[in-house]
Amino acid sequence: MTSMTYHLTYKRFGEGAILIEWPAMIDEHILKDVLRFKAAIIKKDIKVIVDVKHAYNSLLIVYHTVCRNFENEVNTLESIYKTTDSKYDSLSILWKIPVCYDEAFGIDLEAMSKEKNLSKEAIIKRHSQAVYTVYFIGFLPGFLYLGGLDDTLHMPRKSTPRLKIAQGAVAIGGHQTGVYPIESPGGWNIIGNSPIDYFNPKNKVPCFAKAGDHIRFKPISMKEYNDIKVLSAAGVYQIESEVWHG
Repeated sequence: MTSMTYHLTYKRFGEGAILIEWPAMIDEHILKDVLRFKAAIIKKDIKVIVDVKHAYNSLLIVYHTVCRNFENEVNTLESIYKTTDSKYDSLSILWKIPVCYDEAFGIDLEAMSKEKNLSKEAIIKRHSQAVYTVYFIGFLPGFLYLGGLDDTLHMPRKSTPRLKIAQGAVAIGGHQTGVYPIESPGGWNIIGNSPIDYFNPKNKVPCFAKAGDHIRFKPISMKEYNDIKVLSAAGVYQIESEVWHG
């Protein structure tokens, strides 16, 4: 067992939830601690808790009814945190995601190249060579919040978002990168497109990746993109993956 690794804060979140916060930073060690605590709470199967959700550095504990005795609930949560094994052993997968960076898709590559004083090829290389950590899934079903973008590729979100971003658009916004799983409005800088499905409610596991997994983008040609698109639409494309050992 272990004592507390981080100083956590516990806050009321409405009448029926408690928000637990770690230091305000995107950090893989914090993510592991968040997931460790989340798994421990779920394992306890506390009847009054209906849901446990996490973000970069927080947990939201949602209760069935109004949380009338905040102090007692916090004491229970603190006890779970203090007495849970510090080691978080969850199988992490490295997913190799195909991306076509052709300018037909990468509609902001030119502007980003000028802004960063980097060639388009350099941007693509740096973006596809990094290994990203999946922190959580949100905003849209199947939208992966990824950490690990090369510092030189950080790019502010657009001041005026586009009304339609294509499904599969691979984009950079601030210090993050991600893929739009469905067509939607968005203000990130588009540098490519991925031909696979990121969310399918018909599948037993609707989104293939989970928090704690890793992503590497694999550059593909337009022909490969079209071929994979057909296979993905037919439900027969298998994403390359391997166990991640860090």
